[in-house]
Amino acid sequence: MSLPARLQAVDRRITAWLGQHGVTLSRLSLGIVFLWFGALKFVPGWSPAADLASRTIQRVTFGYVPPEWGLLVLAAWETLIGLGLLTGKFLRITLLLLAVQMVGTLLPLLLFPAETFVVFPLAPSLEGQYIIKNLVLLSAATVVGATVRGKGLAPEKAARAT
Repeated sequence: MSLPARLQAVDRRITAWLGQHGVTLSRLSLGIVFLWFGALKFVPGWSPAADLASRTIQRVTFGYVPPEWGLLVLAAWETLIGLGLLTGKFLRITLLLLAVQMVGTLLPLLLFPAETFVVFPLAPSLEGQYIIKNLVLLSAATVVGATVRGKGLAPEKAARAT
């Protein structure tokens, strides 16, 4: 079932706009989230994720990194990712830092299942939901990463007729 010509024209304009601006909007929104959440970790008591993040860092470093140092490194790491995404500079290294950070972010699901699930593995707790939503951030970063060589996203294939 095809759309009337007027709706098709509107649909083409909208999808062209989305194709032209979607990656940039994703990059900027990711940058805001990482900068904001990273900055919160610099201020004691402001980040609801600080305790779980600190304990995760302490667990994966076998206690060699004190929680306060681990949290400062994480805060700086996330802030750096945010700045890289917002400026669009050094995107390859920024996205690599983001990927490594995401692995660390997902670890509490395995390390602290009693806290991240009400019923493992089907019903995540609020903390678990907070962690699982990072899959969306990782997916958005993947889309941004697909364009680092200068190619944008096309709203439809050139050979496809509508």
